[in-house]
Parts: sequence; C-alpha cells; structure tokens
Amino acid sequence: MASTENASAGNGSLVRGGLVGLLLIAAAGAFLGMGLFMFNMGNDMATMTRAVTQMGRDVNSMARDMEQMTGRMQVMADSMVEGQAGMSEDLHHVRLGMERMAGNMHTMSQDMNQLNGNIGTMTGNMAEMNQSMATMNASMGRMGHDINKFTRPESLMPFMR
Repeated sequence: MASTENASAGNGSLVRGGLVGLLLIAAAGAFLGMGLFMFNMGNDMATMTRAVTQMGRDVNSMARDMEQMTGRMQVMADSMVEGQAGMSEDLHHVRLGMERMAGNMHTMSQDMNQLNGNIGTMTGNMAEMNQSMATMNASMGRMGHDINKFTRPESLMPFMR
C-alpha cells in the first residue's frame, strides 16, 4: 500500500503543481491583460490630454479673435454714428438750401409776374404809339401833298394841267 500512497501522493503533488502552474499562467495572463489595458488607457489619456490642451489653445485663440472683432465692431459702430451725424448735418444744410431756393423761386415768380405786367403795359403803350405814328404818318402824307402843291404852283390850277 505504500506504493499506492506514494503514487497517490505523487499524483496529488503533480495535480497541485499543475494547478499552481495553471494559476500562475492565468495570473500572468490577467497581469498581461491588465498591463495592456493600463498601457492603452495611458495612451488614450495622453491623447485626450493633447486634445484638451489643443482645445485650450483654440479657445484662447477664439477669445483673442472675439476681442479683436469686438474692437472692430466698435470702430464700425463709431464710424456709423459719425457718418450718420455728418449726413444729418448735410441733410440739414440741403433742407436750408432748398428752403432758400424755394423762397428765391417765389420771389422770381413774383418778379416774372411783375415783368409780365410791365410787358403788357409796354405793349399797350406801343399800340398807342403805333396809332399815334399812323396818325402822324397820315398827317405827314397830307402835309407832303400840300407842300408839293406849293412847290409846283401849276398843280394848284386845275386848268393848267
């Protein structure tokens, strides 16, 4: 029986050694899996850290761009206010000029109306003068005829003709 006990003790030790080896292989596999997991997680964390750092730079750049854009918009708003004030002043002067021009046109219209009246009066006076000239012309014609008679006395005597 001793040999069976030795054999069974040897088998037990072999089984125990096999189990320990199997446990060691499983533990080594688990450690290897954990190591790979930790390595990949480290790489992923490094990649995320770089991405977050780049995002920080991008946000900083965007903030500077926004500040510059805000400054430019302020300049543009100031320019628009100044331009609007200038245009308002110019339009005020245009309005005053238009009012002055309308007043001048009214005065010119009155002057033209007065000129028209003067031309009408002058036309009437010229008509009277023409009438007077016609009367004077007729008188001069008769006078010329009479003077002619005196320069040719034979014309005064009808029988001498």
